[in-house]
Amino acid sequence: MRTTGAANAVSVLIIEDDDVIGRHLEAGLRGNGYAVNWTRTGGSALAEARRLPVDVALLDLGLPDMDGIDVARQLRDEFPDLLILILTARSEEIDVIVGLDAGADDYLVKPFSLTVLLARLRAHLRRRPAGPVAPSEPVRIGDLTVDIAARRCRLGDREVELRPKEFELLAALAQHPGEAVSRESLMAWVWDENWFGPTKTLDVTMSSLRRRLHAATAASTAPLVLPGFTTLRGHGYRLDPPASGPPGEGNSPSG
Repeated sequence: MRTTGAANAVSVLIIEDDDVIGRHLEAGLRGNGYAVNWTRTGGSALAEARRLPVDVALLDLGLPDMDGIDVARQLRDEFPDLLILILTARSEEIDVIVGLDAGADDYLVKPFSLTVLLARLRAHLRRRPAGPVAPSEPVRIGDLTVDIAARRCRLGDREVELRPKEFELLAALAQHPGEAVSRESLMAWVWDENWFGPTKTLDVTMSSLRRRLHAATAASTAPLVLPGFTTLRGHGYRLDPPASGPPGEGNSPSG
């Protein structure tokens, strides 16, 4: 592992076992003002992320000791605010979906140009607030409470553990209850305004979010009044406030 770059620069952890690609990334990032740490295995990458402050991880999937998807999951679980970009030769759509569902913020297929990578980095970093910004009060819709400031989701008195993109998708819809939100808007808010990849990842994330809320509902001993997620084919999604009436009528989380 080597470290290069200015002390106050954005810190990038390169996780790449190919010497040619690693050196190219290191030189290009360093030349553009980033502080760089380069490691070649998944295990050493996790150790470095725990030891050093890291802002961005550039992650190859074909690592010698473990699959990069498992590294992405562990990084996302331990460092929710870390920006993770997967750099890989795996180009099938299902690979992109699996990588993003594992917690990556972006996915670039090799070979790619350094110029494109730097542009993606700038776009992601622009969207990150300089300080904490949060609404003054949690959003409550039926028995669903979304606390955007604390990044917490509750159903009744039960907290629901969500992955970062699942929470951000829920938060985006919860701030517009009863309104149709387009796929393009959701991709820009939750992923990136300059997103180039397939929007299928939105559907995968929505499906996972629904399953988690459904599981939390099934585990509750008390009846819950829930909003519904309506798929608007050809447009996007809508979070519908629960219908009035006794619990169980029109309140499925997978509507």
